[in-house]
Amino acid sequence: MTDFASDLLRLLSTRGYIHQLTDAAGLDALASRQVVPGYIGFDPTAPSLHVGSLVQIMLLRRLQQAGHKPIVLMGGGTGKIGDPSFKDEARKLLSEEGIATNVASIRRIFERFLTFGDGPSDAIMLDNAEWLDALEYIPFLRDIGQHFSINRMLSFDSVKLRLDREQSLTFLEFNYMILQAYDFLELSRRAGCRLQMGGSDQWGNIVNGIELARRVDSTEVFGITTPLITTADGGKMGKTMSGAVWLHEDQLPHYDYWQFWRNTDDRDVGRFLRLFTDLPLDEIARLEALQGAEINEAKKVLADAATAMCRGVAAAAEAAETARRTFEEGAAGGSLPTFKVAGGEIGIVDALVGLGLCASKGEARRLIKGGGARVGADKVMDEAMMIRVGTDQIRIAAGKKHHGILIAG
Repeated sequence: MTDFASDLLRLLSTRGYIHQLTDAAGLDALASRQVVPGYIGFDPTAPSLHVGSLVQIMLLRRLQQAGHKPIVLMGGGTGKIGDPSFKDEARKLLSEEGIATNVASIRRIFERFLTFGDGPSDAIMLDNAEWLDALEYIPFLRDIGQHFSINRMLSFDSVKLRLDREQSLTFLEFNYMILQAYDFLELSRRAGCRLQMGGSDQWGNIVNGIELARRVDSTEVFGITTPLITTADGGKMGKTMSGAVWLHEDQLPHYDYWQFWRNTDDRDVGRFLRLFTDLPLDEIARLEALQGAEINEAKKVLADAATAMCRGVAAAAEAAETARRTFEEGAAGGSLPTFKVAGGEIGIVDALVGLGLCASKGEARRLIKGGGARVGADKVMDEAMMIRVGTDQIRIAAGKKHHGILIAG
């Protein structure tokens, strides 16, 4: 079904967010007649989310733009276990204090993308620790566990792949899918939630929650999954040479965030403009039709819009100006990553790692061997090269697009 009546599903469809729907006709009818509260869960495993979570954040934004109510569910409870979906091994367990710190930090990200408040379509943030921490084991097994088939749970890809590889899956992790289903049931009771959304890897968990709500409360709820977002070259969205592309400026400078979008593959520009900006579709069609060197203008529009949404308009303008000065004038822009050198001298390998231009010393050595490292305008030929840092700043480059500044510490 692609010819939707509701603003919500038309918006999600035309922007490229829909991979699977549990009941397209039912959700379309519901969204046409009432405000639909919908949720996505996020486990607070770090102080910031990264670009890999951005399509889900934008999905909540689209929900609100279509007049519906976003529910951001923080996994303060499930975060104590960790989602085993398509992981090779169990996550490191976090302390309650660490989880609380991460939840507070992550909330700042959502406040940039969503409008929170008490209105019908205002976003709310809840924490599943509120109900999961209070569960009693025996009553939970009796009341909820009876609705789950072990045979079926073993058939889900997220579990099956771990077992096929003969990698350990703890009983703790195995419970995650039951708890996520229970979250949907609790949210339908507490907040009238009728929709769960997530990535394609969450399909089994979402279906579990829908069936649990139907069996226990006879409540009709729905699910949407998004396609796996990969780049045109087959890479995973948000993974770069230097590591994760964090949404918080505490973890990643504005310039690096802007540059990530500016470096988008030509083939991805239109899709990323639809998914990650609010630009009108007719403007996006014009931009993605640009050919040759002109496509770089579309990439700058993408970088400006995506950075402004996540970091603010001033941050986007500052990053764009730094890029212009760095590449057009050859100057050292003020927003480039910097690294303070104590003692006045540093090896080129340590400089590349310290600036975040390379993720490891091995990667830095490979970059140098391939001729991709420069100090100022000079190509680095020797991985043992030492750089003396005095009163003048020294510009380091990794390839053509990644730059940083060494300063005296």
